[in-house]
Amino acid sequence: MAEASEAEVSGPVFPGIETAVYIDASALAKLYVPEAESERLDAFLRGRVGLMISELAITQVLSAVTREGELRPELANQIRGARLADAESGSFARLHVDPAVHREAERLLLATDSLPLRTLDALHIALAFSGRATHVLTFDRRMREAVVQAGMNVIDI
Repeated sequence: MAEASEAEVSGPVFPGIETAVYIDASALAKLYVPEAESERLDAFLRGRVGLMISELAITQVLSAVTREGELRPELANQIRGARLADAESGSFARLHVDPAVHREAERLLLATDSLPLRTLDALHIALAFSGRATHVLTFDRRMREAVVQAGMNVIDI
């Protein structure tokens, strides 16, 4: 598990108490497609419990890796297989979009005054709330701002 010096966690985190972390698609993608933050992210997540992903994020990752156009179809399929195997492994709690999540996302969309909230961001935040996440791990600036505005904590890696 990463020490505080390796990653900054905003909001209350107490030594010896695990946090419940929702991992959005921008972070999940970095586990399968090497990017600048991938190694730090992997080190931060290794051995950690209380990790949550959503079926929505799983699908978004496939969209992101195929949209780049740099990956051969075989490699995109390997990434898809690895991602699904990891999701099935039990390392992550898997959250699902259901009507209650949609209603919470709609509430969030209506509650934002200063920051226009994107639909997928609202769904990810609603999913984090549904899983009782204490923190959200994202690399997307607008998602980060939306998470903070919704009153949740963000993890900086």
